[in-house]
Amino acid sequence: MYKSILVPIDLADTDLAKPAIATAATLAQTWSGSVRLLNVLPMTPVMLAEYVPADFDSQQRETSEEALAIVARESGIDPSRISSVVRQGGIYHEILEEAIAMKADLIVMTSHRPAMRTYFLGSNAGHVVRYAKCSVLVVRH
Repeated sequence: MYKSILVPIDLADTDLAKPAIATAATLAQTWSGSVRLLNVLPMTPVMLAEYVPADFDSQQRETSEEALAIVARESGIDPSRISSVVRQGGIYHEILEEAIAMKADLIVMTSHRPAMRTYFLGSNAGHVVRYAKCSVLVVRH
């Protein structure tokens, strides 16, 4: 049923992602599927571009790829069934684009308990749930 599972991860708070990774691992094992970990890097604001090194974006990408590799190793998922990717842009937009690109059957992501501000402004998880073309499982933290 779920052969291709996408798990977006905020590398600033990997503990938040652990329940989603565990859930994705169980589902992937049950359905003989694969898991892709995704980290989205924000775009460097134009007004800051002159103050950061020329290779800042590539340094950020390399650091994120290394961190995702560590998370993948620690996940307990067979290395042949897990991959990772780093994208750059708006968080929910890049999650949705990666889900389309990899033909994901399911997106598994964690979310904090809703606060009053998220009822009015929305959240990345809320946008993904509303606009994803595949199923989305939100694991509450």
